[in-house]
Amino acid sequence: MPLIGLGLHFLIALFFAIHAVRNGRQLYWLLILFSFPLLGSLAYFVVEYLPASRLERRGRIAGRALQNSLDAGRDVREARSAFDLTPTAHNQMRLAAALLEAGESEEAVRHYKACLNGPFAGDPEVILGAARANAAHGQPAAAIALLAPLQSKRPDFRAGEVGLALGRAYAADGRQDEAGAEFEAVVERFGSIEARVELALWALANGKEAVAQRELKEVKHARTHMEKHTRELHRELFKRLDAATAPK
Repeated sequence: MPLIGLGLHFLIALFFAIHAVRNGRQLYWLLILFSFPLLGSLAYFVVEYLPASRLERRGRIAGRALQNSLDAGRDVREARSAFDLTPTAHNQMRLAAALLEAGESEEAVRHYKACLNGPFAGDPEVILGAARANAAHGQPAAAIALLAPLQSKRPDFRAGEVGLALGRAYAADGRQDEAGAEFEAVVERFGSIEARVELALWALANGKEAVAQRELKEVKHARTHMEKHTRELHRELFKRLDAATAPK
């Protein structure tokens, strides 16, 4: 058993040594890795490997965002071309999703409606996408008609996203008590920053001061400890919140 453990530590050290050489790290890491296989590997992981992997991941995200900003209509063009060439249900789903992402909600609604009458009519992804398209197009009642049965029949499917979408649809349709209940349920179950902001916004709009202050405190604490790229991901969400809480 000791020999097996030693062999495993050596293999891990070898993996990090290859990483160090390929990425131009200081050669003293090789001495550390093979002189102290366990502690050396742990040190390399914390100091070199983990930060590099995070930077690479952030770089990929930033690269995709830049690419989309430079050619915002590419996804729609590619999806439309694929659907025109091969008008399958799958390609229509792809086109509907791309249109929704691009803000072309009217056409997205039409394509999602066709998908709901096809072989993927019961697909929860299609139902959720169709509901979002209807909500974006100013048809909250149609969104509710899709989301409420989905939540009831598939409570395991992306519960946080479905709950938030349903809460927003209820709010847009004037069903404020039901909207608040949905937001509260998502906060209680998941505690996500998006759910807390939505609940805070609902509470501010409906005179629920205690709820609003509770959630605003939680959001403020979370924002204080967020990394820059995470705050950027929630930029539009925080913009809505800041506008709602700005001095009148």
